[in-house]
Amino acid sequence: MYEPERFRSQAYQEIIDQSAVSGHLNIKQDCLERMRKEAEAGYPLEVCGLLIGTVTGQDWQISDIRPVANLNRERAADRFALDPAGYQAIDRELRGTGSEIVGVYHSHPDCPARPSPTDLESAWEGFAYPIISVCDGKAAEILCWSVNSEGDRFCAVNINHGGHS
Repeated sequence: MYEPERFRSQAYQEIIDQSAVSGHLNIKQDCLERMRKEAEAGYPLEVCGLLIGTVTGQDWQISDIRPVANLNRERAADRFALDPAGYQAIDRELRGTGSEIVGVYHSHPDCPARPSPTDLESAWEGFAYPIISVCDGKAAEILCWSVNSEGDRFCAVNINHGGHS
């Protein structure tokens, strides 16, 4: 697994709460596979999308994922900008269905599946944030994160494969 020097820096280390685990991401295996395939197909650029489902306490129940365009053209290899029009269209489509947008996934080409300070700047409390590490074009790891209640650090979220618990 690649780990650029910046991931070992104090700025990157400070945004992860190593002592806390926050809930569970219960996600169907086919959704995980689709995220992996999308991340591999988008390599060497970051891809992004939305998690669709429900939240109960600190548990996210994911029933679907939806790719959304990465509008960042200048630094798409290490940044993403989720298309707001794509977000709004999916949000409108979900109204009245009992499901909602509950998180954002994205890939880290040739980097670990750990969040960056840039990820923290755009993160929302209550959302789940799976990150797919893609090394040399192959998905290597998926880790999930959520923002703590103070909004200043990420906590790890356990991933339950195979569906809802």
